Amino acid sequence: MSDKPVVVYGASGYTGRLICEYLREYNVPFVAAGRDEDKLTSSMGANVPGIETADYEVVQVEHEVDALTKLFTGASVVLNTVGPFSRFGPEVVEACLSAGVNYTDTTGEQDWVMKCADTYGEDFAGAGLLLSPGLAQMYTTGEIAAELALEQPGLDTLDIAVFWGGSPTIASTQTILFNAALSDAHYLEQNQYVPFDPEAGHYHLNIPGQHEVALALPWGGTSHPVWYKNDPRVANVRALGGVFNRGLMLAVPQIVAGAIQATEGMGVEEKYAALAATASQVMSEMPPRENPRVNKSMDSAHASGPLGRAHCVIHGKENYKQTGLLQAYAAYALLQQPPKKVGFASGCQAFGHRELLGQLRSFGLVSEPVLTVG
Repeated sequence: MSDKPVVVYGASGYTGRLICEYLREYNVPFVAAGRDEDKLTSSMGANVPGIETADYEVVQVEHEVDALTKLFTGASVVLNTVGPFSRFGPEVVEACLSAGVNYTDTTGEQDWVMKCADTYGEDFAGAGLLLSPGLAQMYTTGEIAAELALEQPGLDTLDIAVFWGGSPTIASTQTILFNAALSDAHYLEQNQYVPFDPEAGHYHLNIPGQHEVALALPWGGTSHPVWYKNDPRVANVRALGGVFNRGLMLAVPQIVAGAIQATEGMGVEEKYAALAATASQVMSEMPPRENPRVNKSMDSAHASGPLGRAHCVIHGKENYKQTGLLQAYAAYALLQQPPKKVGFASGCQAFGHRELLGQLRSFGLVSEPVLTVG
């Protein structure tokens, strides 16, 4: 049983450490939890600036529902970073429901977001709890841009592009491969999920801020089509993503194709093991702490309707720091008042897009959005 209001599960990972860093800045007590106490302790001491001034404790826990439920009981919110979430998320969500605590995570897996909405959303709503998967820079900053554009009435179609700079973490690399090899990517058309053509290859986009045409991919479909699935304002959502490094973008489909071919005919557990091994060949160690001159982000949202147009662009820096801040703010907010929506909800639906933007702006992680109407 926790005597701290917040549990960071997977705290020794790259993103988990950043969440702990921002919880310290918000002065929120927390439990740094995971499967290896020694790793957690050394990670907090070596990688979280100012940790000596934080109110926290380290707890080792087994990844199974009963043990997690026991740990979560007494807390108010669990911030989960343990992925791939389609594989490891169910136990955490079920434990949160049993313990009566709010849940957020940092997933980029569309199939997991769909499962949260369809399988667990109603139960969380009935319990008055928040279930918010995908609260992360990867797609929340793009959602903020979309919401700013949708402040103009009469727009029902979203065309979103999300780009990042720098190297992915080990967990993000696994997500890319698991998404591509184990699930389809979908967009939203007239409020129905439609699969992207898996043979389409790269999409070529004119993105704000550069003359060179950028290469993009469905990137698992993103969370946006799921978040807007039952939003009466929006009927159509297509979202594409990519990294600014053109060479890496050219290599991604080849790596994915090789992984799919290599795992053909395998059982699910065998596929997970094989894909994890492939991911470790691509990224086997933690990337360095983010450099704002390298780790940039660009989120662009075109909103359109029969008689209107709006376009919003948000330029930012330090992608994973944005995620750490968004997660920490979610916990900080939930400790003071209920979310704007319980049950399954995106970050903007739960906390408000202008509130989240204000936090990112106040910590110097994104620039003033550029909004063009008409």
